[in-house]
Amino acid sequence: MDKLIINIFKCLADKSRLQIINNLMESPMYVELLSQRLNLAPSTISFHLKKLEDVKLVYSTKEQYYVVYHLNKDILSLKLNDLINGVESQKDIQKEREEQYRINVINAFFEYGKLKSIPVQRKKRKIVLEEIAKSFEPGRDYTEREVNIIIADFHDDFCTIRREMVGFNIIERNNGIYKLVNIK
Repeated sequence: MDKLIINIFKCLADKSRLQIINNLMESPMYVELLSQRLNLAPSTISFHLKKLEDVKLVYSTKEQYYVVYHLNKDILSLKLNDLINGVESQKDIQKEREEQYRINVINAFFEYGKLKSIPVQRKKRKIVLEEIAKSFEPGRDYTEREVNIIIADFHDDFCTIRREMVGFNIIERNNGIYKLVNIK
């Protein structure tokens, strides 16, 4: 649906297609009549009608010797808001995909609550570090020793993980005191 909406907008960005739609609002027409009215070659009209047909703004019927083009009033009667809401639903689908990716990364790198290995890929590493950060209480100050103990429950290389958590701005360090950064 999202791709169709984008293609509709692209299709409507052409002056000749808008003129064709404007003429078809009066009544259904065939290529030659549109060609005469718009002073464009029949091949040009056919090209634009094909584009309009691809995005379902027009449809054709065979009447005797002619192919007659009609407006698809269902699509044209949609409000701009309805079309944009179709794009909003795609954002929800994207959020679901991202959450599923996050779950897959966590399942791949954690086993029985322990981190099997530190991911090499930056995006995956950040997800793993954010998962470890859930063990920290927001607003609480931690000494380096306390941070190391919490991280050691997940992985033996607590120094690397602590340094990475600071680097990713997941925890902050001030005068040897660590604090969880407010994450979205």
